[in-house]
Amino acid sequence: MLFNSLLFLLFFLVVTSAYYLLTPKLRWIWLLLVSCYFYMYFKPVYILIILFTIVIDYIAGLLIEKAQGSNKKFFLLASIIANVGVLAVFKYFDFFAGNINFLSHHFNGPQIPLLHILLPIGLSFHTFQAMSYTIEVYRGNQKAEKHFGIYALYVLFYPQMVAGPIERPQHILPQLHRVNQFNTTGFITGIFLIAIGLFKKMVIADRLGMFVDPVFNNPHGHSAFDLLVAVYFFAFQIYCDFSGYSDIAVGAALTLGIELMRNFNMPYLSKNIAEFWQRWHISLSTWFRDYVYIPLGGSRVTFTVTCINILVVFIISGLWHGANWKYLVWGLVHGLLLIGYQLLKKFEIHVKGFSYLQWILTFNLVCLAWIFFRANTVTEGIFILNKIFTLASFHYTAASIMPWNEIFYCIFIILALLGGEWYLQRKAVWSKRGMLLTTAILFIACYFLGIFNEAQFIYFQF
Repeated sequence: MLFNSLLFLLFFLVVTSAYYLLTPKLRWIWLLLVSCYFYMYFKPVYILIILFTIVIDYIAGLLIEKAQGSNKKFFLLASIIANVGVLAVFKYFDFFAGNINFLSHHFNGPQIPLLHILLPIGLSFHTFQAMSYTIEVYRGNQKAEKHFGIYALYVLFYPQMVAGPIERPQHILPQLHRVNQFNTTGFITGIFLIAIGLFKKMVIADRLGMFVDPVFNNPHGHSAFDLLVAVYFFAFQIYCDFSGYSDIAVGAALTLGIELMRNFNMPYLSKNIAEFWQRWHISLSTWFRDYVYIPLGGSRVTFTVTCINILVVFIISGLWHGANWKYLVWGLVHGLLLIGYQLLKKFEIHVKGFSYLQWILTFNLVCLAWIFFRANTVTEGIFILNKIFTLASFHYTAASIMPWNEIFYCIFIILALLGGEWYLQRKAVWSKRGMLLTTAILFIACYFLGIFNEAQFIYFQF
């Protein structure tokens, strides 16, 4: 079920209304049932995969809390292996098997049969959230959840189970136990965030996608200028698509009295690559920081080992995004950019002043890295880079896809978005009347300016 569909609107109204009409003892059951329905709407049988990991991690949490010494670590490893094993089978088996078969073919070796399994939607998101639970129980930061239904709801909670934010148990589990009374301010704020998310998705992201998709899917048939426009448009397409989903998720949860973490903080205003990763997909970047980077030694080790740790984290992050070499290259590029930034810090090379130049440089480096994320293959990504930098046929040839007036319109709504977010950031307190008025304007804009093709969110594939 897509957030940008009329079906979800009906689902949301029924779920939220019934939640407050039910007695507190029945609310968790209601949320669990509708969350299962929400996920099963995509492909019902895949709920069994989630239930399998839920049972494993629920039992593992209880055993970890009771265990001592090496047994404690054994139960944690068993839980992690189970979760990573599910990812390995459904997301990565064909990728690694295909690459092994490619090498084996050159030596006349045997071929590994491919599974050709359709990837369960949002598998990486709820798997990482489940893993954070057992890790936090192991570290003593979270008591094992005794209530199986509440733990299942922690994993399955419908607003954020498909594409995050990836929450921590100590933040969400207490809220799922709490009896939430209807709060007018929280409810209006939630609807306000939903309106912002729908505007980002339907008015901006899906419109930009009408240009980005055909150009990136046929880079040989377009000029360097077309490709350059597509690169910048994709940067804002993926931002509005993903942050739009996060806004809707946070808003939908808030209407139920449950607060989710902020996942984006105006990332394209970052002045260096490290700041970008503190602002972009915050729930994932902090997950890798706390559960991979710091356990590897973080920055507490020698500079060389720190650089290796950074590369490991970003290569894993690239692989998390998809079983494809292009995501590994994208992760590697960001790892190298971050190492370059650390080198500047190590040798105390500071660029004083010129903050706008720092922002422009960071934004353009991020956009160049996005090429590998969006290109169909690594080879096509290299081709696009080469075509742009050699200024091959640097004129606009995509008028049949999007005429000039539409290009300028897209630029206008991007600038309006940046200005609106800047204003939203500065205005710390919004009145109820102000939020209601802005919400009404955003919904009207979605109705008249939105693209009603119910396009899937980009991060659903991860």
